[in-house]
Amino acid sequence: MEVILLERIHNLGKLGDKVRVKPGYGRNYLVPRKKAVPATADNIARFEAQRAELEKAQAEGMARATLRADALRELELTIVAKAGSEGRLYGSVGAGEICDALAAAGHEVDRKEVRLGNGPLRSHGRHVVEMALHADIHVPVTIVITGQEGGRAAEG
Repeated sequence: MEVILLERIHNLGKLGDKVRVKPGYGRNYLVPRKKAVPATADNIARFEAQRAELEKAQAEGMARATLRADALRELELTIVAKAGSEGRLYGSVGAGEICDALAAAGHEVDRKEVRLGNGPLRSHGRHVVEMALHADIHVPVTIVITGQEGGRAAEG
């Protein structure tokens, strides 16, 4: 299936590229999310007429993402989680907890923008988490997890 991309998509192409994708990916993901349109003659003509507007919208999105990245670049976020005496967390710290902590610090981030390469964070200490704010803008954020001892009362 050939589609015309309406925005930049990582590992696929940039705005206006005509690319060949698997039919299911095009029908079930790209077209319903308005990231692409099927490459028909009508859609090509319609795209060329709207090209300037789409490029302007993409530039505005890139500018917003750059501003957000500058605000997050030097951020060090502390999250307190329940942990055992050996420092292992009882649960884990995932994208939802990171988003909540960022919101409390005054930064709006969507869960989909948090990239946890090795899965949820399961131990206390410093962790670097990548935030994908735009297809071209990725910024590292340092997450410090401190363990709050929970569970059994200390003996002694």
